[in-house]
Amino acid sequence: MKVRGDSLKPGDVLLANHPKAGGSHLPDFTVITPVFHKSASRPIFFVASRGHHADIGGLTPGSMPPHSVSLAQEGAAFKSMLLVDGGRFNEGPLVEQLMNPGKEPGCSGTRNLADNLSDLKAQVAANQRGIQLVGELIDQYGLDVVQAYMAHIQKNAELAVRDMLKEIANNALAKTGSTVLKATEYMDNGTPIVLTVTLDKDNGSAICDFTGTGVEVWGNLNAPRAITLSALIYCLRCMVGHDVPLNQGCLNPVKVIVPPGSILDPSEGAAVVGGNVLTSQRIVDVLLKAFQVCAASQGCMNNLTLGEQSWGYYETVAGGSGAGPGWHGAGGVHTHMTNTRITDLEIVERRYPMLVTRFSLRDGSGGRGKWRGGDGVTRELVFRRTVQLSVLTERRAFQPYGMNGGEPGARGLNLLQRADGRLINLGGKASIEAYPGDKYIMNSPGGGGYGRPSEAVDQGDATRSNYSEFLERGSVYEYRSAQESV
Repeated sequence: MKVRGDSLKPGDVLLANHPKAGGSHLPDFTVITPVFHKSASRPIFFVASRGHHADIGGLTPGSMPPHSVSLAQEGAAFKSMLLVDGGRFNEGPLVEQLMNPGKEPGCSGTRNLADNLSDLKAQVAANQRGIQLVGELIDQYGLDVVQAYMAHIQKNAELAVRDMLKEIANNALAKTGSTVLKATEYMDNGTPIVLTVTLDKDNGSAICDFTGTGVEVWGNLNAPRAITLSALIYCLRCMVGHDVPLNQGCLNPVKVIVPPGSILDPSEGAAVVGGNVLTSQRIVDVLLKAFQVCAASQGCMNNLTLGEQSWGYYETVAGGSGAGPGWHGAGGVHTHMTNTRITDLEIVERRYPMLVTRFSLRDGSGGRGKWRGGDGVTRELVFRRTVQLSVLTERRAFQPYGMNGGEPGARGLNLLQRADGRLINLGGKASIEAYPGDKYIMNSPGGGGYGRPSEAVDQGDATRSNYSEFLERGSVYEYRSAQESV
């Protein structure tokens, strides 16, 4: 609204992905459609859908370049483009912008233009479905009632978070004599993420202060401010003892201080593609550590992209989750931000020039403890023709922490075995040509353990009584509902 003001009209749709416009990183395209009601001249609601596009141009296929140092190298950027103008899809200007990264030295325009166009049209259609559902609510209950209930949902979430913060503050005061919580975690390059949480036990509020966090980095681990807020609301919702809808109400009791110019609030032209998938995990780690919730999970999305000029492939690889008071960590799972499904092996081998020769749990990579951390995985790919291989990973230097005496999880490791048998450690971030017969080996990190190993609880003894009842929500609920509707 700050950019478009009162110029929006029925049939308009906006496209944004820029970090300074609420974006996470450039591959995440957000399509926003205003909702008008009857003769109202201004929108009464906005419906939005966000989707990760497999390629939007930039330095490498997959638009996840491990060594980008500026936003311009990471693909096409949109701050507030009019994607649909009065019902007309603006394909010409859109295509021009998607190909624009090719003007940057060493970069290409989008390598999957047809996919970009069809996916954006699908996002526009998804928004129309959302508008239809909102319209049905308004027709049935009236606009005033719908708006009142939306406010009530936010208030309900706010009260739930306030009650939780009061309880945590009182417990901290009883144990330590203070309501100030502190934690520090590090990126693999040594950049600290520092957090001080000051709790108010009377009104259930908190100040989350990231002062002391490292400055903007030369590379792409910078995270837009929106990432910090997203990680915080995620952690708060995880810690609340009952199900609450995810909305702004969760953040209302919390004041967030992020130093400008830091890795968590970088300059406008800073590279950020790794911040969304890696630094976000470290923010979650430092939050869960400060609140002493559980041991660290793998803390990384294990991003793998490969391809040629005309195509790209992208996947994220699972790892181990952290243990907590009453549960073992799970092995070979996605945690926190890594909520993506890996492509079936049969599809990978049929559509792309590679073979998956191993995909298994990495035994023993979870940290020992009373409750054991989950194991990471080992994934091996053998290439059948020359491809550009890029990896963007973390937890290759610092291990996922254990808690209350638990041991840390194992570090991750990226290896490339040449066809002649030579073995190369790629480090955490690399882009390299892989040739026919070369094998890429990923060992993803394990989760940290919880409690002293001398008090270890056998996996078989962790009965259902050790776990709280699972509440279906989000993607789990939507997936089951979709299956039942077929």
